[in-house]
Amino acid sequence: MTPHLPAVSTTTSSSSATTSRAAAAARHHLLGAAAAPPSSPHHRRRRRRRVPGCGPRPRGAPVRCCAAAAAPAPQAAVPARARAGAPGATTRVFVVSDLHTDYPENMEWVRRLPAEVGAGEGAGIDALVVAGDVAETRDNFARTMEVLRGRFGAVFYVPGNHDLWLRREGGRYVSRSSSVPPPFAPPLRLPCLATKMDSLEKLTALLDACSELGVDTGPRMIGDLGIIPLFSWYHKSFDKEKDVNSVRVPSLEMACKDFHACKWPSDLANDDESIALYFDKLNDKNHDAIEEVKNSSKQILTFSHFVPRQELCPEKRMLYYPYLPKVIGSDFLERRLRDIHSNRKDGAACHVFGHTHFCWDSVVDEIRYVQAPLAYPRERKRRMNSEGWLPFCVYRDGFNPEIYPALWSDYYNKNKREPENTQLAPWVARHFAKYHKFH
Repeated sequence: MTPHLPAVSTTTSSSSATTSRAAAAARHHLLGAAAAPPSSPHHRRRRRRRVPGCGPRPRGAPVRCCAAAAAPAPQAAVPARARAGAPGATTRVFVVSDLHTDYPENMEWVRRLPAEVGAGEGAGIDALVVAGDVAETRDNFARTMEVLRGRFGAVFYVPGNHDLWLRREGGRYVSRSSSVPPPFAPPLRLPCLATKMDSLEKLTALLDACSELGVDTGPRMIGDLGIIPLFSWYHKSFDKEKDVNSVRVPSLEMACKDFHACKWPSDLANDDESIALYFDKLNDKNHDAIEEVKNSSKQILTFSHFVPRQELCPEKRMLYYPYLPKVIGSDFLERRLRDIHSNRKDGAACHVFGHTHFCWDSVVDEIRYVQAPLAYPRERKRRMNSEGWLPFCVYRDGFNPEIYPALWSDYYNKNKREPENTQLAPWVARHFAKYHKFH
């Protein structure tokens, strides 16, 4: 036990009760996985930094904060048709992830988005990028995307892990009889017996719904900006940093609901890279469209649900669930987006991601990485800043030049990462003293 850790209670209990309580705590904290970083007062407004090569923020443009709090009313958006005919008409791109609209509060937030923003391409269009985890059920997914499609001139989407959960689908959706593996199989139009689908078949159903609603799941130009969705999944080998060994951490199978709520074909498994490779290869079908976007645009926004670099997550000693990095990211994703952005410099490259629910805005090796999650209602209640910053406007006829305050990315912009340091942060030590046994 490290010296600063609080003592563990000597009250005895059965091993099964302890395991159950530990598992419940791990699941509760899996994605609400860290408190505020050390030495980062919530009440101070941090100095904003500019992305190299970007011009100043237009006078009067709103400043938004990534250290957001309880679900505020979404920011208003001026109809694109009204702005298109006005002087200085702009193309804007907003980003958000982890809507989780199975929560009534989150669905209400989506419904409170301003009335129709407008449709069409070119000057004045407003677009929304949704970086996964829209809803657990297909019904809520379709309702959510229909509302968003009515609010924005263009909506882009990539799937998250919650989108592919099956525990609440109840076998109500048909399974394809085609031998072509999803999502390449054609849409099912003929009635057949309803059987329990697997997660790849649900993915196909969601992509079909997107096609019917006019939601983009492939590359496209919006004004002068190229937007490229990237399919991805996580793999354990993504985690390259030293494990925390001073405490007994619940296993991934115990703490991560994906291992039970998702169902995969027999040739895909959670304990290797097969699922991550499968999802990465889905991007190959968009190769020609990606190349066209790369050749036609000076600035590119790529986006995924999962995390492309481990540096975009707090260190394990800061996390309530230190195994979190094993279920968040993909090396294949980082290599792919690096290839796309290889010739972009001076603030012309941005990648948006989700999944961990940590607000994030930082530049790593000339690419800007942004996470703007709505997240769970309970998580928003713990956030300290009440500005209405979602959906986050990352592009306004050019990428927004300012790096916005976000507690964890601010912390790592000022403090060196220490992956070899496994001494638990005080709040993590208190959590383990309460819910888990130390070695």
